[in-house]
Amino acid sequence: MVANVAEISLNDVSVSFPIYDGASRSLKKRIVAASTGGRISMVDGRPAVVAALENVTFRVDHGDRLALIGHNGAGKTTLLRVMAGIYAPVSGLVHRVGKVAPLFDTSFGMDVEATGYENIRLRALYLGMTKQQIDQRFEEIAAFAELGAFMGMPLRTYSAGMRTRLAFAVSTSIDPEILLLDEQIGAGDAAFMVKATQRLEQLVERSGILVLASHSDEAVRQFCNKGVVLEHGRVQFFGAAEDALSFYRAKR
Repeated sequence: MVANVAEISLNDVSVSFPIYDGASRSLKKRIVAASTGGRISMVDGRPAVVAALENVTFRVDHGDRLALIGHNGAGKTTLLRVMAGIYAPVSGLVHRVGKVAPLFDTSFGMDVEATGYENIRLRALYLGMTKQQIDQRFEEIAAFAELGAFMGMPLRTYSAGMRTRLAFAVSTSIDPEILLLDEQIGAGDAAFMVKATQRLEQLVERSGILVLASHSDEAVRQFCNKGVVLEHGRVQFFGAAEDALSFYRAKR
């Protein structure tokens, strides 16, 4: 269980991405592909800067479950990455108390040439687990994935569903203080979903703070007590989750 009191606050936080021309077009394409949304500043009729977040201010405390609500490109994923420390704001302050566990890509840190057993350790180390914690949870993770003899085989021999199972089993074995989720974690085939859903609920219960970016009203109601509505990188509403959903639906 989480012992520390978690907290995360943003004070007037802004994030922008420059768009380059000529030889740096690949950067421009990556920025556009990232769907950061926000407002585009123009110079001489050409896009110069995408303001992905503008003057974002709110605070969540230990026990809060916060939903990030908004259309595609509203700034939800950018905001999660700022809260995780992946993106640095160009202005404003981000204050965190507690260890952050960002579960954006559950397969990140895994090696296709390594076995399932080896990938448990690789992914767990990436998530910040100690060797002792990995040793304690190793057998439980392997059993939950239900991959049998494939655990001793290279990841490249797995189907997409088998890889997802293994990544899900490892990623949900942590004890997060601040848990950041971009939509709900994929868990593979339908038969696996029942116990996967229970495991995800247990993960949320163990976390000090949950921040969930989601398009699902059902997920927001199930997991969250507060909500932030974003539009073009700006906070339009912050309050109770149901009120946030009502506000968002009224604007659509």
